[in-house]
Parts: sequence; C-alpha cells; structure tokens
Amino acid sequence: MAHINTSTFSDHSFDAIVIGSGISGGWAAKELCDKGLRTLVLERGRNVEHQKDYPTATMHPWDFQHRGLLSLEYREENPIAAKCYACREDATHFFVKDKEHPYVQEKPFDWIRGYQVGGKSLMWARQTQRWSKYDFEGPARDGFAVDWPIRYEDLAPWYSYVERFVGISGNRDGLETLPDGEFLPPWEMNVVEKTIRKRIVETYQDRHVVIGRCAHLTKPEEIHHQQGRGQCQARNLCQRGCPYGGYFSSNSSTLPWAAKTGNLTLRPDSVVQSIIYDEKKGKAVGVRVMDAHTKEVQEYFSKLIFVNASTLNTNLILLNSTSFRFPNGLGNDNGLLGKYVAFHNYRGSLSATMEGYEDSYYYGRRPCAVMMPNFRNVHRQETEFRRGYMVFYSASRGRADAAPNGEQLGAAYKDALLEPGKWGIYMMMQGETIPKESNYVSLSADEKDAWGVPLLKVSVGYDENDEKSLKDFLEQGAEMLDKAGCKNIYANDSRQAPGLDIHEMGGVRMGHDPKTSLLNKYNQLHACKNVFVTDGACMTSTGTQNPSLTYMALTARAVNYAVSEMKKGNL
Repeated sequence: MAHINTSTFSDHSFDAIVIGSGISGGWAAKELCDKGLRTLVLERGRNVEHQKDYPTATMHPWDFQHRGLLSLEYREENPIAAKCYACREDATHFFVKDKEHPYVQEKPFDWIRGYQVGGKSLMWARQTQRWSKYDFEGPARDGFAVDWPIRYEDLAPWYSYVERFVGISGNRDGLETLPDGEFLPPWEMNVVEKTIRKRIVETYQDRHVVIGRCAHLTKPEEIHHQQGRGQCQARNLCQRGCPYGGYFSSNSSTLPWAAKTGNLTLRPDSVVQSIIYDEKKGKAVGVRVMDAHTKEVQEYFSKLIFVNASTLNTNLILLNSTSFRFPNGLGNDNGLLGKYVAFHNYRGSLSATMEGYEDSYYYGRRPCAVMMPNFRNVHRQETEFRRGYMVFYSASRGRADAAPNGEQLGAAYKDALLEPGKWGIYMMMQGETIPKESNYVSLSADEKDAWGVPLLKVSVGYDENDEKSLKDFLEQGAEMLDKAGCKNIYANDSRQAPGLDIHEMGGVRMGHDPKTSLLNKYNQLHACKNVFVTDGACMTSTGTQNPSLTYMALTARAVNYAVSEMKKGNL
C-alpha cells in the first residue's frame, strides 16, 4: 500500500482514478500506467500481495482442521458464501463474510464477493472464450435489450492484445461461433472425452466439441516471464492463490506490471462512497472515500475515472453518486441505471457413467472442461425460447468403491483406495438470459452499511424463457450422452438462485442512444464524458460464453480511447 500524504490538495490529485482492483480494474490500471498517467487504484478490501498473502497455497490436505471442507459454524454464519464452489476451508479468507456485508434480496440472489486487492481474480474459474459476431448481433436480430454499439470486428484486435499478455491456452478450431484467439498449447481431452466428442459430432452436424480455453500458462512465453509468472502445475488449488502465477490474476500480472512503471498508487481499505460531480465544470472531478477501519472520509481528484468495482457494486456507486445535475445517480438521465441486469443460467446439469476404458487414466488436474459452443438459435430463431446455451462436460475416475471383500479397515481397504474407480461424466449448461427492465438493483432508502453507504436491493430472477432453455438443455444433454454410449444418465435442476453463477451483468449498459443506454461504444458515460465503466455492469447482453475475457478487451480498448481523448483536450 502506498501511504499518501493528505496535507495538501496536490497529494490527492492524479491523472486517473480506478475504482476496483479485480480483473477489469487491474487491466485499467496497467493500461493507464503504461500510457504514462499517474493512476490511483482504490480497493475497498485489504491488501493482498502475490505469493506473500496466499497463506494456504502450499498446505497439505492434512494441514487443514476439516480436511478442506467448510465447518458447520462457517456454513451457518455464511450461508451465501458457502454455496460457492470455490469457497472451501483453504480459501475462506478471500470471500466476504455475509454478516459484514449485508444486502437486501427482494428476490433470492446469492451475491458472491471477494473484497481484497485482486478482487475475484484470485478465485475466478479462469475460463476465457471470445464472443462471436452472433453474440454482438443477437439483441438487434432478436429484438431484446438494445443493439450493441460495437461488433466482433471492433473488439477482435483487443481480444488478441489481452490474450497475448494474459496467456490463454486453447486450440485453433476454426469455428464461427467461437472465434480463435492467440493461444498457448491446449490441454488434452482424455480417452472417454474424445469418445464422447467423436460420437456427438458424428450424430449432430450442427454441434462442435472442443477443448476448453482458459487463462493458464501451459507454455509461458517471454511476456509472461517478464511478469514473473511460471507454468501451471495442474494442481487444481487455484482458489488458494497461485504462487507460480500459473493462472492470470491482477495480483500476479497487471498490478505488479503497473507498479513497475512508477505511475501506480494503490490504496486498499478504501470504501468508495460516491463519485464527485462538479456542476460548474460539467464533469466528474473525483471520488469520495471512507477508510474501512478508521471511518475517516477523504476525497481524491482526477481528470479521468474508471469504475470497475464489479457489476453490482459499480451500479451501487453510480446510483449513490447524486448531485443537482444527477439527482438519480451519475449519468442517469434516462432512469435506466441499475436496470436490465442479467446473468448466466447454471441450473441444469447431468451425470452419467461410461463402461470400459478401465485401462486408461489421465495426468494432473486439468483446469478446464470440454466445451460445446451454443448451437441453439445461432443463425435464426428455431426454438420456442430465445438465444441458447454453452455446454461443458468432463470425464473422470474417482476412487474404487471399496476393498474386494467389502471391509473398510485393513491393508486390503487401504490398497483399494489407491485404485481408480469407474468413469463418471458430468455435463452442465451456461445459458444466456434476456436482460429485462424488471430485473434491477436499487438503493435502500432506510438501511446503510457500516460505511454509510445505502444497502443494495437486488430484484433479479428467472423467467419463462430461462425455464424453457433449461428444459431444452436437459433433454438435449441426455440425448447426446445416450448417443455417446453413456449409461445411468441422471438430469438435475439445482434450482439455485441467480448470482451463484457469478456472471451478473448489466445495469449500466452500452448502446447507441443516450435515451436507452448509459454508455457509448467506448464505455464512456453518455452524460459524463470523463467516467468510463468496463466491468460486467457495461454489458448489453450476456452471450453464452464466460465474460471475463470480454471485460479485459473492453477495458484495454476504452483506456486507449480515453487517453487519446485526454491528449486532444476533450475530457
């Protein structure tokens, strides 16, 4: 943490301020610092330094009191955080405590948060796919939300730019629905996954099966060595923080890179209350911050502000940034701020078994699954529901059930535990949901948190389209597994609340028209030109792909534009 002298105005003045240090905030910081701007990054949580602050990274399973499982006490005190797949005994220090950070659920919504330097980039799933032209064209073609103000061609060079720096493993598959990128060597499918792929593509002409693409260094290049990062060890302990830098995070990559320029000031434990708007200048001039511990309020000033606090917190900050000019929130002339929030539908999954192949196994713990890009309503509307879903599947072998004689003590039982069991298959959906005005967030009028900020009220839920998409996935998934020769196929609807996908998007959407959107094609607020939003809040629609790579590309593109406009004197 940089200690700032608060005695003079100049000590609080910067060229740019970035709110948030997660995936998009880290990228904003890197790009701004690289371009010579003195940049202040404000993070509401504690400082976390790469390697130094990963306390469980090299611990053994037997070093944990509950062998990696969450205690009953933790589950009872944190029923929301405990639902997250990555929230285990080895990573609870990266998740917020439910009671410390309350919010109002007008509809059930599991808000998963990580308040520390690096944000959720320390615990993300690291799956990284480009959007296709069909995703950007979707809203206009199908008549929902508003038209994206950009197309794939606008973002393609920025995808390449961030992919080379981040390090994305993947195979060049030549698919229109899942464009190729700048890839490191791909991970391998195992024999059962290859068998399923072969049988699916032989049966369905419109369905493609490819190995997953993820932000893991399979073969680091010079740019990654310059970041101090090493090869992924396939440990599957990523939620602990990776001491090797094998996967991309703000902590291992963008923030240290920004710090090397000498232009970065990082201030953790800084809860942003609001953005300060100057009525005379007609633009934002700074940020009002409360120290998380002392509760002291300070103000920081800059010519340029990037809001990257994560989707819902970005909405919260903008809604709470009121002034005479913007009584309903910064940039909110059309009353749409906080509305049209969407997410990914993760409710559907299937399990199955595959007979045979007991002479085959695999190496390591691969950090990605096999993917099937969306095949529903790609070129035209073909089903009774709009849009579609990606499919992911994987095959693995657990432990053998028991010793041959059924005993659960002794040498035979011990030896049996070392034998791999039969092959199991897991398949899941990642479904696009349609942004709706009725899915929104707003501020509580009478409840505030410990830092004087109104609690966020969340009213986001499923609709009939989501139910139809889920039903179709379960039917098609079961059919594909059956055609592939799987047995004991079981379909499951988790009925989980939105939020647990951790892909909430929207509320500050991009668009052409200031009457129907908040941001222009460069992620710039229509009504406040020196404020940019490039995290999930900016998304006009959700697509079916994992969104983080798109956030990074949008951020790099927006910074490039913003700095160019600053040099022209337009901000």
